[in-house]
Amino acid sequence: MAGSTTVLAAVLLVDLVAFGLAIGAEQSRPTASLETDARNEWTYCRYHPDASTGMGGAALALLLVGQVVAAVASRCFCCGAALRPGGARGCALMLFLSSWLTFIIAEACLLAGLVQSAYHTGYRTVIFENPPDCETVRRGTFGAGAAFALITGVLTGSYYYCFSKSRGSYQRPEAAIGMSRFQ
Repeated sequence: MAGSTTVLAAVLLVDLVAFGLAIGAEQSRPTASLETDARNEWTYCRYHPDASTGMGGAALALLLVGQVVAAVASRCFCCGAALRPGGARGCALMLFLSSWLTFIIAEACLLAGLVQSAYHTGYRTVIFENPPDCETVRRGTFGAGAAFALITGVLTGSYYYCFSKSRGSYQRPEAAIGMSRFQ
């Protein structure tokens, strides 16, 4: 169980740090302002530097690391020795599927925020026309990723705990009727 405790602590720590980074990315979303060139012919969007792209990318990577560590340590639930039958095995299966579902949702939210945050381009238009719309990351994109990252961490930790509880040397009982030659 010592190895299980270490893996469980590592997964929970990595997922908690990913949650914190995603919250930080939500708080430091980029801002943009309309500016005009020196000859007053063009207006464009100027994006101010931010840390949300780096924080969101780190959260995305750490969430992936936590999920991979749990999958490798449990041999992806389907490989390896048979698990003991019972409630822990059934619970581990449901938590395994739920943690992967929330992981995919969290990664999609964080990736969407990263793409929007990294899209720093200057839209140009003639000053007499409508000014350009300065697109920034929508409020809540990284926040949704953070919420699902926290849920993923809890589900993955619970999954690994139930998996460790049901892991053991389970031997199938032999058949009552012998299958050897009659002597």
